[in-house]
Amino acid sequence: MAGRDLRALFSTNEVALETSEAFTNREAQWAAVAGALTEHLHALARPGIDPEDLEAPRRNLLVFHGVGGIGKSTLSRALEAALTDSERRPPQWGAPSWPGRARILPIRIDLARSTGVDFERIVLSLRLALAHLGRPLPAFDLALRRYWAHNHPGEPLEEYLRRTGLGAAVNKALPEQIQAAAGEVAAALLLPGFVGSALGQVTNTLVTALRERRQTVKALAGCIRLADLLEAEPDIDALSYYPHLLAWEIARLPAKKQVLPVVLLDTFEDTGDRTHRDLERLLQRMVWLMPNAFFVVTGRSRLQWADPALHGQLDYTGPAAWPGLNTPVHSPTMSGPAGGRQMLVGDFSPEDSDDYLARRLTRNQQPLIGPGLRDVIAARSHGLPLYLDLSVMRFLELRRQGATPQPADFDADFPALIARTLRDLTPDERHVLRSVALLDAFDIPLATAAAGLDRQAPVLRLIERPFVQDDPAALWPHHLHALIRSTVRTADDQADDRWSPTDWQHAAERAFTALGNQATGADQSRRLLVGCLRQGLRLARDFRLDLDWLADAAWHYVSDSVWEPIAPPPPSTAVPDTSPQTPADALVELLNALARRQHEHREHTVARLTTVIDAALLPTALQEMAVYYRAKADRDLGHGAASHAGMQHVAEGGGRLAAAARRGLAHSARLAGDFPTALAAAQHLGWEGRQNRVLGDLYWIQGDMHRATAAYTAARTDAEQHQLSGEHAHAQTYLAFATAFTDPQVADQDIALAEQYLTGLALRANRLMLRIAALLRDAGTHDLSERARTLRADIHTAGLDAALAATLELVLAFHHTVRGAPDGVTASLTRLHEITSGGDYAYYADIVRFMAGLPLPGPSAIRWLEDDDVVRDRWHRLVRERQAHLGR
Repeated sequence: MAGRDLRALFSTNEVALETSEAFTNREAQWAAVAGALTEHLHALARPGIDPEDLEAPRRNLLVFHGVGGIGKSTLSRALEAALTDSERRPPQWGAPSWPGRARILPIRIDLARSTGVDFERIVLSLRLALAHLGRPLPAFDLALRRYWAHNHPGEPLEEYLRRTGLGAAVNKALPEQIQAAAGEVAAALLLPGFVGSALGQVTNTLVTALRERRQTVKALAGCIRLADLLEAEPDIDALSYYPHLLAWEIARLPAKKQVLPVVLLDTFEDTGDRTHRDLERLLQRMVWLMPNAFFVVTGRSRLQWADPALHGQLDYTGPAAWPGLNTPVHSPTMSGPAGGRQMLVGDFSPEDSDDYLARRLTRNQQPLIGPGLRDVIAARSHGLPLYLDLSVMRFLELRRQGATPQPADFDADFPALIARTLRDLTPDERHVLRSVALLDAFDIPLATAAAGLDRQAPVLRLIERPFVQDDPAALWPHHLHALIRSTVRTADDQADDRWSPTDWQHAAERAFTALGNQATGADQSRRLLVGCLRQGLRLARDFRLDLDWLADAAWHYVSDSVWEPIAPPPPSTAVPDTSPQTPADALVELLNALARRQHEHREHTVARLTTVIDAALLPTALQEMAVYYRAKADRDLGHGAASHAGMQHVAEGGGRLAAAARRGLAHSARLAGDFPTALAAAQHLGWEGRQNRVLGDLYWIQGDMHRATAAYTAARTDAEQHQLSGEHAHAQTYLAFATAFTDPQVADQDIALAEQYLTGLALRANRLMLRIAALLRDAGTHDLSERARTLRADIHTAGLDAALAATLELVLAFHHTVRGAPDGVTASLTRLHEITSGGDYAYYADIVRFMAGLPLPGPSAIRWLEDDDVVRDRWHRLVRERQAHLGR
């Protein structure tokens, strides 16, 4: 509801100024539901919705979204109650006027992970709700019975319903209805003596009868896809199509039994994320296949189903499929079928914030606050209505003082936000609030330790407050509303118990220590390590703390080569492009450079690491980390001398990366074509120097793929034993590459396994190398030029020309040789000479000539592990074997 804003009205002498103030009591949400249901019921009354029409757009969906803890589940429960019994409808919600004698059947399903709901239980919940109709639904019931027998052998459905408490009121009626449906069909098929064990016979006979269009099954023959569903493997995927049968059964209910199921799907965010959409895909399929039902989704995010980019991840996508899903609702009016079907609950979106500010103060029906100023206020509000309200009052106060409000006037937090936030808190809760304002997120033990308390009670009380938001799937489940946190940290706190700078410093030290205890505790995990690093780096940087546990945590972070984003955002007072000023600054930049190198050109990596090295703020071990990884980046760029110098410096230091640096020196010898020296160095590397992987890199160059695959397999085993997922994926990638030379079928399996290992890892070079392996697997089969062109461009973008471009050209030369295309071989040789002009990888040109049976242009400086003729024969034999494999 809305009314005059008396506070604003009495803040100005302008009687022409129009003021209004909105109060959120979910009337708009109810109006949206009532309007959408009315529209849907009208559509059902027309001969337009056919449950067997799988192509028509769907308008049977309404979405409410908003931040956690804003009341979406409460809204869902209130809608369920209001639709079940008009007496339970909140008094401020208007009475709907459904067309005809519509019977609304609400079915609320909580999708929260804590409830343990899966898709099977969702489908059962739908059927259980319809059990109140008191009649079988034969098409659906037979399919469900077949699915249940296959997936729950020996477990009666009635027992399952009793054990799980699912549909307790009807857990006997549903099995009886399903049994009755099977019995009726058996009788119609003239199968006397039907018992449960004859289910397969009934199903098979029914399918045959449906295919033959027998008169005995005329009632079911109208369901044109029933036979196909009964023949399909009764797995979870098939189950997701059974709602089509449910929709068909609902459509043919007699007039007195007609019903509109309204399915309320709550906590939709727990169905997955933007990457893992398996359950979401099944749920979307259910919504699409039940056009004569209506669905109300509540969750934290807008549904993306109208986004065409999701084609392939979900079955039905795009604005044509879901009219209105890409149009947000700003008012309770649902004007026609094109009306917006996604509505924000609670905190405002930027558009909602702008709309609020535009309507709050008007003169002659025009917004008093201009669009530029509205943008500034909306951005700072983080959607918090209270901030918008305070901004309106500040706007009027400035005008009362004779000033013209400017954007800079709102570039500050409101102390009133602190007062309103703190006023109902106990002193202990205030103490905890300020302590956790230093943290991006927290759990109860972390908050307790950060506050320096010996009891959790104040924390437990604080997390019940509406400004503490929850994400159960997060590492730490609680976090402050962004604006509240910013205000508590930076606003001019006038409270009696306000903190001094020293108090904040001590709190930062406590929080830093608490994070360190979690990072080094017994329950260590990669996820916890990264989370502690992110928060600890911010605290150390902002409060100039000693590195302490961050040093060891940094070593653990780099040890597995996974490279999650790690650096916190820069402080608001940061000056762009300045060198690190403290050890924490330097460590932030070091780890950020290492993580970002998977997404940036290697030249950026070298520049950023040089800045860290030149600052000389890190302890010796971490300084050597920067030198080592700069040397690796130099090697990728083809800066052989610089790379060698850096590796030599780290190896001589004898620190934690000495073994890795010795591996780097072995790589340098290999790149220069001095293979005996590289082999001698590799044989003393051990696990820490990744000896088996280095040997694999040497052997495949000699054309000895048998020894190379054995070495890479051993390297993979080493990584498994040490539980290093990044190294595991690296070894598997190169194993797939070596195998691709000799056995494309086995390589196909190895490539698929490497893709699985790389999932979730930011290993850009390995992903590119795996694409080269896939190209090698297909060598000689068909034109690979387009794939090679795209891959060459991606390698260049990553700044990995020296590391991977030559390998790509070698693979293309192999491809052209197998196909008997001398022009292609010549082109690859030309590109190889350009790439290897600096000296590294010069042996690739010799290998191409070995493969193609071409003479060397002159004496070669390459020192092979065996006689040149042996190596030449191996490479030429690989070509002949591929040609024989392809029947050439």
